[in-house]
Amino acid sequence: MAVHEIRIDPRLTLREEPATGHNRWHPDIPPVVRCEPGDEVVMETRDAFDGQMGPGATLKTVEAPDLDVVHPLTGPVHIEGAQPGDLLEIEILEIVPDGYGYTVQVPGFGFLRDVFPEPFIVRWRLEDGWATSGDLPGVRVPAAPFMGTIGLSPGHEALARITARERAAMERGGFVLPPSADGAVPADPGIAARGLRTIPPREQAGNVDIKQLGAGTRLYVPVDTPGALFSAGDAHFAQGDSEACGTAIEMNATLRVRFALHPGEAAAKGIRGPRFARSDYWVAPQYAAPRSFYATTGMSVGRDGEVAAEDATQAARNALLEMIDHLGERGWSPQQAYAICSVAVDLKVSQLVDVPSFLVSAFLPEDIFAG
Repeated sequence: MAVHEIRIDPRLTLREEPATGHNRWHPDIPPVVRCEPGDEVVMETRDAFDGQMGPGATLKTVEAPDLDVVHPLTGPVHIEGAQPGDLLEIEILEIVPDGYGYTVQVPGFGFLRDVFPEPFIVRWRLEDGWATSGDLPGVRVPAAPFMGTIGLSPGHEALARITARERAAMERGGFVLPPSADGAVPADPGIAARGLRTIPPREQAGNVDIKQLGAGTRLYVPVDTPGALFSAGDAHFAQGDSEACGTAIEMNATLRVRFALHPGEAAAKGIRGPRFARSDYWVAPQYAAPRSFYATTGMSVGRDGEVAAEDATQAARNALLEMIDHLGERGWSPQQAYAICSVAVDLKVSQLVDVPSFLVSAFLPEDIFAG
């Protein structure tokens, strides 16, 4: 077994150090390293906004960030022998946090973007396994680091198919960032103009924001292009289910992974998207299922009384809005409450059977206020 390293200079943006990674998905991006199945790779990663939200960031920065540079990924890593139809097992061995993190509410972005049109930032100190902030005094969030964006490149056929379906979604009025050469890394015109943006998750994973993908988890992703072309970035110190405001506790980090290849398994079993597994608790049990909590609920009924039949989105909105109201009763401003929801509150579907109204519950762990 060999160990490979991809090191970055955190003082530089990806555009200033393009040999370390990319911020578009495209199968023609050349690999940074090549490894064999069974090898380990250590990768230093940049935060989701590529340094824009550092300690000196202001509300003006948050109000109008450069979205063309989201998310800077480290990689790709070429796994020798990987071919379309294989299943790549990515064992997440370690994620080492940086000392600074942030949570931002960018106007026009996030689940409740219509309710929260103003910019907001929480700057976090990350140390001794906890995140604390003068912007949210009295809140202490336990460490549960994971990579928000982690996955493989699509092949050329999938690239064309995904581009077409996302263009159609944009034409229907959906929130879509189409391919754009502005800010793209690599800047090669053939890649920059066609590469997929990193915002949505897709069949080869990517921006999945699954908080259970911490150290000890095994992620399985179907291979769609020779070499698999693995990349990661957008590390999170902690996150609530749903990452409601669009950001968690964002940070730089160091990731260590090991690869195993299962030839032909994705094709043979019809595996079309990422799966993951582990054999123990992903965090201490009291944080995986809060021992002390307060929960609000939301049904798929609008506040105007109109039923949105079988609409889990409406139910989730209502559960979050009720939680924000509850936190307001406890003295938090609406934007502080929204940030707390994004980094600590879990959304659970409680009822998907009794139509027309689904039910979603929002769980607030009381332990985050103990510090």
